[in-house]
Amino acid sequence: METMSSTAEILVLYYSHHGSVRELARWIARGIEQVPGISARVRTVPKVSTICEATASTIPDAGAPYVEPSDLEECIGMALGSPVRFGNMAAPLKYFIDSTSPQWLSGALSGKPAAGFTSSSSMHGGQETTLLSMMLPLIHHGMLWVGIPYSETALSTTTSGGTPYGASHVSGTTGNTELSEAERQLATALGVRLAQVALKLARK
Repeated sequence: METMSSTAEILVLYYSHHGSVRELARWIARGIEQVPGISARVRTVPKVSTICEATASTIPDAGAPYVEPSDLEECIGMALGSPVRFGNMAAPLKYFIDSTSPQWLSGALSGKPAAGFTSSSSMHGGQETTLLSMMLPLIHHGMLWVGIPYSETALSTTTSGGTPYGASHVSGTTGNTELSEAERQLATALGVRLAQVALKLARK
């Protein structure tokens, strides 16, 4: 049986424009850290500039540090988050994922569990297709997708965000970053479930 470090971590990687996805990431990380023997490593990605010569600082002004390839390799699972962009993940996150060919070639993510989270301004704004858009490249990496089962009762009663494909938030047209009680419950539950699955897989 493979031994595992006492500092096992799950990568919570997101891009957030107005703060809603960052808030979901916070609750998912809280869920992850409810599981003994595991912690969350929270990371983000820089914006993509429309000016070819523009570069971002290597350290963000605020919030989580920028992700590095080693984060993918060192963590035993990943939660991936993005706002909805016309039913798809946002360009900055896609730009980073498109750079992970070395990890695909080495199989660094193969066999690890993954989950997704997203935020949109309207209830039917493309949350589930955005979660599916994040799922596809991770399946190519050999990752195992972890959703939210209907045994989580808030999934059947929520009138805001929450899908079986992953955690979500409805921000409204004002971009409200405050999550509803159901959204917080489901994001936390997803973090717990991802951590539990990751530990089981890592100990095989």
